[in-house]
Amino acid sequence: MMELTMTRMHEASVLLYALSVLLYFIDFLHSNQKANRAAFWLLAIVWLLQTVFLFLYVLKTGRFPVLTIFEGLYFYAWVLITLSLIINKLLRVDFTVFFTNVLGFMVMAIHTFAPVQIESVVLAQKLVSELLLIHITLGILSYGAFTISAVFSLLYLIQYDLLKRKKWGKRLIRLGDLNKLEHMSYVLTVIGVPMLLFSLILGLQWAYIKVPGLQWFDFKIVGSFFVLVVYSVYLYVKVRKHIYGKTLAFLNVCSFMSVLINFFLFGSLSTFHFWIT
Repeated sequence: MMELTMTRMHEASVLLYALSVLLYFIDFLHSNQKANRAAFWLLAIVWLLQTVFLFLYVLKTGRFPVLTIFEGLYFYAWVLITLSLIINKLLRVDFTVFFTNVLGFMVMAIHTFAPVQIESVVLAQKLVSELLLIHITLGILSYGAFTISAVFSLLYLIQYDLLKRKKWGKRLIRLGDLNKLEHMSYVLTVIGVPMLLFSLILGLQWAYIKVPGLQWFDFKIVGSFFVLVVYSVYLYVKVRKHIYGKTLAFLNVCSFMSVLINFFLFGSLSTFHFWIT
């Protein structure tokens, strides 16, 4: 019972960490101080939980957790979180903070969901199943965000065309304001990109554990990373190149094609994606 409770607390810390990275991502794009503060305090909670877990482990084993690879991963994640908090508070280097936490999340996820560290075989199998569930859920949520984002961009293009042709009427009003449509499309993409990144990290770990002879160049894996790159380019174009309006909306609709191709075509060509045990 105690082991299950600790496992649940570890999972909760991973989810809090994911939310913190999402907020740091928003701050990284827009220098949003509210997002930065919220991310900092969420990360502080994660650090506190990890410190308590570290202290309890030392009490249980009577030694510092660095003798095995999985113990080392745990301490490594704790170090990254600690350094991230210090950098965020003292140096204010947002680029470093964001990418340090992406790496920290990867390390923490690997440690938390690794069945090697779980003494109970049943609990280890259950944890791996939950890892798959979280991976699929995050992936679907990210695709949902990209879908609604594409809908907003499509509505933007329709609205833009109606305005250009001076087609006034109720339809024009019901489509919504151009600025609002563009903003909502962008916000949903900002949410979808880190969700997809987390899903890929957890999915690769699940595949490494459960799929014998895993082919890293599987269609689904390559396709998923391609989707991530495409939408990352969209965000780069929007934030760094300051491209707006019709061009950005058209780019977003085209980006959504990569989601459809990956889901329907590459998913059917994958050698393991729907192979679940």
